[in-house]
Amino acid sequence: MQSVLHTEQSTNITWKQAMQSWAFKSWLIAGHIMFIVLLLVLPHFFDHIELRDGTDLYDPMLALLPSIDLSTPIFICIWGTAGLMLYRWFSDPVVMITALYGFILVLFTRMLTISLVPLEAPVGLIPLIDPISNMAYGKADFITKDLFFSGHTSTMFLAFLCFTNKTDKRIALLSTILVGSMVLMQHVHYSIDVLAAPLFTYGCFWLGKEIALSGWYKAYMAIAKEKVPVTMSRELRKL
Repeated sequence: MQSVLHTEQSTNITWKQAMQSWAFKSWLIAGHIMFIVLLLVLPHFFDHIELRDGTDLYDPMLALLPSIDLSTPIFICIWGTAGLMLYRWFSDPVVMITALYGFILVLFTRMLTISLVPLEAPVGLIPLIDPISNMAYGKADFITKDLFFSGHTSTMFLAFLCFTNKTDKRIALLSTILVGSMVLMQHVHYSIDVLAAPLFTYGCFWLGKEIALSGWYKAYMAIAKEKVPVTMSRELRKL
């Protein structure tokens, strides 16, 4: 847990070094293929869940909150943090591949939990306007039944887990709190959707990191500790 709440030590692995590893390149290619497949499947999945009947939940927290349209600040928080994540990808392959696999698992897990827990939209829901995210919604302009668990909250928390820079982590954690609060104020999610998001996301992050770094990262760090830069590239190519 300490590694989640505090910054990690710099990996000191450049893209040039990482790309010398066969294992890294394999995971990178496989991850992008899985991500593209999920993007192609999502519109059909959302079309399906929007047509089914779900369960109405009484949420005492939402009952106390007036419905407010916060689409603009939610959009700024989400895509501002996403932009920072993309920027970090260019300088740190470990952050990139960890976030990629974490996000793939979050998407897959949400598809599973949404399928298993069909819910009707909260009372007082105001459609969340996000022209970028809405491209994955298929035929509908807005999806109301992709509820358990909150994708907006989980994406922000995943960024918090993946970042290694202290300032970046603070920004992502603040975005997690703000986005989680605002989707409730807009009645886009039930409170249980938001509260469950960090728990599921941490599990996806842990598993995604184990997968993405297997076969190359620990071996690389072991080689690096030997301080033999002349042979490091040759040894890394064997991984």
